[in-house]
Amino acid sequence: MTTPEHQSPDPEPSKPSGPAAPQYQDRIYRSPAGIVGGVLLLAIIGWLGIDAVVAGEGRTPWLALATMLLLVPLVVAYTVRPAVYVNDDRLRVRNPFRVIVLPWGQVASLRSGFSNEVVDDSGTKYQLWALPVSLRARSKAARHEARVAAQAARGDGGRAGAGGGSRGGRGGGRGFGPGGVPAAPRQAESDRAMAEMRELHERRQEAEAAQGEVTVRWAYEIAGPAVAGAVLLAVLLAVG
Repeated sequence: MTTPEHQSPDPEPSKPSGPAAPQYQDRIYRSPAGIVGGVLLLAIIGWLGIDAVVAGEGRTPWLALATMLLLVPLVVAYTVRPAVYVNDDRLRVRNPFRVIVLPWGQVASLRSGFSNEVVDDSGTKYQLWALPVSLRARSKAARHEARVAAQAARGDGGRAGAGGGSRGGRGGGRGFGPGGVPAAPRQAESDRAMAEMRELHERRQEAEAAQGEVTVRWAYEIAGPAVAGAVLLAVLLAVG
């Protein structure tokens, strides 16, 4: 499941910006389940690690510190860090070890399969870690739509939407909104986010402000501590 958020506006709105600068707030997509799981893992690692540092003897405190130095950045990278930032000009993907900025003019397609990914004009694919695919959520949404279609075929949905009364009040649950207007199809959260981005891509890919080059930056602030922890742990185990 993903949660769209809104980033705070530019703290200097009066400052002139270049043609490639975003003009609107970013919409942010993240995975609440990933964040919760990451926080729980960090709490467990911190609890066990600090206990080993305080109460351990011999090399145990050093092994605990090296292990925490290795594990904490990795847990943050794969759970708390991933996010997708979207505005009218570009798509910014924050993955575990990279940040990819793709102007809409450079985006060829947004694909959904067993994972969600964006493909640029050169054919390079970038996975959207912040939008994990939930096959269970997709199946649930598909079953709901199948029930709505079956009810509509039997005429149940039309009577519920137009009949007023007690059944009309439940029309929204049968695929009809107020006044008998068909409700939007139910989708898994990640699929809904991808649909929103595809719509924005279709509208903005030809805009002048949405042109530019794809940029990729490695997250050395994540990789550096993890590598240092791995090296320290290997040295301690080798010396052992």
